[in-house]
Amino acid sequence: MNNGNGMGRHRPDFAAIAGWIKLESSVLDLGCGDGTLLRYLKDTRRITGYGVEIDDASVLACVKNGVNVVQGDLERGLSGFEDNSFDYVVLSQTLQAMKNSEVIMREMLRVGREGIVTFPNFGYWKNRLEVLRGRMPVSENLPYEWFDTPNVHLCTVADFERFCSERNIRVVERKVLTRGRPVSALPNLLGALAVYHFGAAPRAQ
Repeated sequence: MNNGNGMGRHRPDFAAIAGWIKLESSVLDLGCGDGTLLRYLKDTRRITGYGVEIDDASVLACVKNGVNVVQGDLERGLSGFEDNSFDYVVLSQTLQAMKNSEVIMREMLRVGREGIVTFPNFGYWKNRLEVLRGRMPVSENLPYEWFDTPNVHLCTVADFERFCSERNIRVVERKVLTRGRPVSALPNLLGALAVYHFGAAPRAQ
């Protein structure tokens, strides 16, 4: 789902994701679309990895792009992958389309040592303005109309951070972007796209 925009033009969150991934790491990309992100990470970070994708056409596109892919439904979990089998598990612009966001976050931390997730920030001021006008927002990061959207759990930066805090998920680093540029002031209001690097909180001794 997340990477179906072709090999020529990279989404703004790609560079943010790559910046957190160590050279020659192993990566699992969930909802990998046509494999653009994995291809980008191979080229820039020399990673090895797999994608997981349910759509037939996207799986075929991954194969054509030279990306290892496993066809599977993320809603059923990641039972086919062993604990700590990857350095990073990435879920880019797919979290909001998951029916059970908590389960997939837990599975990401079981299968990977660390996780990276990106999602459109519903708290972005332009989205708020559209809601005040009585309409669901449509934008670059939320391109679907209300009647054909795959998104079932839209959230804000503040929502996600509270979600992590309440579930003992440790936020390692956060980047919030608008038009590909980082936003530091009032990120929940001024940021269009959120990118999070997270891990399991250390256990109490």
